[in-house]
Amino acid sequence: MRLITRLAAAAVTGLFLGVVFPGAAPGQALSEALRLKLDLWYRTARRSAPGTWGIAVADQQGQLLWSINPDQPLVPASTVKLLTTGYARSVLGGEARRATRVVGFGRIDSLTGEWIGRWALELNGDPTLEGPDGRGPRLQDLADQLASTGIRRLRGPMAAVSADGYAAEASYPAVWNPGNRNSLNAPLVGSLTLHENMVWLEVRPAGRLGGRPVLASTSPEGLNSLVTIHANTVAGSRSRLRLRRMADGGYLITGAVGIRAGNRRLVALVGNPRAVLAATWAQALEQAGIAWDRTAPDIVVENDPTEVLAEVESPPFDSVALDINRRSLNIGAELLLRWAAGRRDGPELLTEHVQQIAGVAGGVRLVDGSGMSHEDRVTPATFVYYMANIQNTPAGRNFPALLPANGQGTLARLAGGLPEAGVVRAKTGTLSGVSTLVGYLGRRDGLFLVSLMYNGPRSKTAKRYQWSAFRLLGADGTSIPAEEPEDETELGGEPAGQ
Repeated sequence: MRLITRLAAAAVTGLFLGVVFPGAAPGQALSEALRLKLDLWYRTARRSAPGTWGIAVADQQGQLLWSINPDQPLVPASTVKLLTTGYARSVLGGEARRATRVVGFGRIDSLTGEWIGRWALELNGDPTLEGPDGRGPRLQDLADQLASTGIRRLRGPMAAVSADGYAAEASYPAVWNPGNRNSLNAPLVGSLTLHENMVWLEVRPAGRLGGRPVLASTSPEGLNSLVTIHANTVAGSRSRLRLRRMADGGYLITGAVGIRAGNRRLVALVGNPRAVLAATWAQALEQAGIAWDRTAPDIVVENDPTEVLAEVESPPFDSVALDINRRSLNIGAELLLRWAAGRRDGPELLTEHVQQIAGVAGGVRLVDGSGMSHEDRVTPATFVYYMANIQNTPAGRNFPALLPANGQGTLARLAGGLPEAGVVRAKTGTLSGVSTLVGYLGRRDGLFLVSLMYNGPRSKTAKRYQWSAFRLLGADGTSIPAEEPEDETELGGEPAGQ
């Protein structure tokens, strides 16, 4: 399995993504004292978390320095996102942006401002569209652009298409565990993505006991028509509200909320993304001063040449990928893979890419881009070979900066025990029976590439030991030279995912 075929540039030493490491040399090694500490760490970890461990610690050229079962294929969980990021960046480039458009075939009536002809929303799976953090593009931007062209009236039902010629859609990936369907980490995935295909509803108590609570706000905006409240306001400050999706695409709120409870946020997955899109689009058009008559006859959008009437774009790829990795956003990773590979052959192309970059003939089989499937397999050695070699490709420049640093996002618990921020740039992975931690560790003599994988019944215990291993290896580490995306294009948000 260890068939490393080094890329020609791998012979260059002391260079990392265009940044020179002070003192970096080909002679990276583990000291005897550190090796003994690692041996002791592993014996203790194996006793506390019995199962299958796979570990690879390598220098920045990918030469193994210390390992346990490095060629054992294991379930990688969300560490797959590291590989998806590398593949998508190789195809798209770090400055690529994803577009959302209003397209039409017709003309504006100069007297009434009515659009005469066909029109459609073109959605292409932008993971930042109507983003919960408020920084991504919004449908309101599209509606305002339409208004600026003189359009004052639209007729006909909403058509939602994608640039690849298909109707815009979203579905639950077949390779994901059906048991995760109600998990907020596993929304519908597809070109029809808005607000990460979940909704936030803010509810406040009524001003009197027994009164019906009030819908204070929705995110995305405009969902009031989809929400029904059958709840009561009661004494106290506790909340027992429940949110249920309805078959027609609406949401039902039941239960009770205390009169002193203040606003309560309820979160649910989107079951009918087309209904949410239509409600949000209607609100945006109204605020832009455009009347929309949905009762007019159907508008058929065919393959005729269409004019772009309005367009918004995502932030640059690097900013999007960084946010996805910080939050371990499953829908975001799947959309990155679709963006790069299309809707059909993404997992196969991703697998081929990893094998090519890592220089291995086996050791990897991927069926999705997020790591949500227990069918994914990667060896610890494949990860470190990949991390070593991706840096020698055009897509590898500044690659670690697309992963969260210690103390950030999913690495928040790795804040202590390291000399400074940025010593670690890594990706976590967690599924039932799986805990993984893969990434880069900065040292004065260069980088260590580390892959810690565990499949077994005590994944939470294994995770704690994986944190401690990174602290052990990075006790005298130094920040990895990296240029993060510009703040003005970065995306924020709460951790969500694995």
